[in-house]
Amino acid sequence: MSETADLARSAEKLDAGDELAALRARFVLDDTVYLDGNSLGALPASVPGHLDDVVRRQWGSLRIRSWDESGWWTAPERIGDRIAPLVGAAPGQIVVGDSTSVNVFKALVGAVRLARLTDAARDEIVVDATTFPTDGYMAESAALMTGCTLRPVTPAQVPAVLGERTAAVLLNHVDYRSGRLHDLPSLTAAVHAVGAVAVWDLCHSAGALPVGLDEHGVDLAVGCTYKYLNGGPGSPAYLYVRRELQDRFDSPLPGWNSHAEPFGMRSDYEPAAGAVRGRVGTPDILSMLALEAALDVWDGVTIEAVRAKSLALTDFFLECVGRHVPEGRVESLTPPAHEERGSQVALRCADAGDVMRHLVEQGVVGDYRRPDVLRFGFTPLYVGFRDVERAARVLGGVLA
Repeated sequence: MSETADLARSAEKLDAGDELAALRARFVLDDTVYLDGNSLGALPASVPGHLDDVVRRQWGSLRIRSWDESGWWTAPERIGDRIAPLVGAAPGQIVVGDSTSVNVFKALVGAVRLARLTDAARDEIVVDATTFPTDGYMAESAALMTGCTLRPVTPAQVPAVLGERTAAVLLNHVDYRSGRLHDLPSLTAAVHAVGAVAVWDLCHSAGALPVGLDEHGVDLAVGCTYKYLNGGPGSPAYLYVRRELQDRFDSPLPGWNSHAEPFGMRSDYEPAAGAVRGRVGTPDILSMLALEAALDVWDGVTIEAVRAKSLALTDFFLECVGRHVPEGRVESLTPPAHEERGSQVALRCADAGDVMRHLVEQGVVGDYRRPDVLRFGFTPLYVGFRDVERAARVLGGVLA
């Protein structure tokens, strides 16, 4: 039996034993091998019909009545409670709205203010030096606003630089370039050991692997919803505020939606109780309700099952790459150890931009990060093992 046939047979066997395989029918997909769900998730099949109702009936017929009768006003907290189990949070701690960037800013400034409630001398923000650029930009702005010094270090260096000056630490759970999974429990514990506040960016982990926000005592967290949560392009992000901190969380963006009496139209600001104080202005209802419908694909699905399949998919992809791709043409940047791996595989490759273009032309969609990285994201809800084998086989043909 040829090597290609052997791998194809293995893929068929793995697909036959996949308990999540039937979930693919919950999405709008074609014959393309779609491995870019870590940038934009596929369209859940329930979304178009739901949005049609939102536009035609809720907006078109009920109009302003829908703020009450269709539940528009409470959508940010209601949808937050649907996201909560996917990141290991109890209800009442997540509010949906605004972009990831805006929520990073709210969380980081709020974190510094929380730290200074017990020690006003704390004047340093530690930030992941390898972070997605917008987190770094927002951290710089937050430091300027709060009078803090910004200290960029790698996640591995964080424990060594923490001290009595540290106010807040902003880290990514999964590195967007390499797919490396950072140790959230131990890093959070290290931050707490010096009395600082831990803020985590979950953009590349929520919906792909267990996070355990409550279990590990994370203080604040943010994340987008258009990657593994499949909320749609530009769908609203979310902010997690640990319940014990909610009465002290002081957002730098005190909009009318987070007021204790939003329709009182008072000139003085009084923050609402609970996670609601993470809101700012009027919610983006169309995008928010598209996200709500998209979350239906998670009905009956456990994040543990998703994680198990994610690791199996990435293991199999690396095996297939090793057997299909000519030796020396790619180098994996993604850690081989399961405890250090997210749900993507990043391959360093010469001419990566041209290679990805050829892959897309042949029906395999990943993405390219300058200068030389091919990224392949594995969304276990709709990616199968035959997809994985085909992607590696096409990659091998392009590089041969």
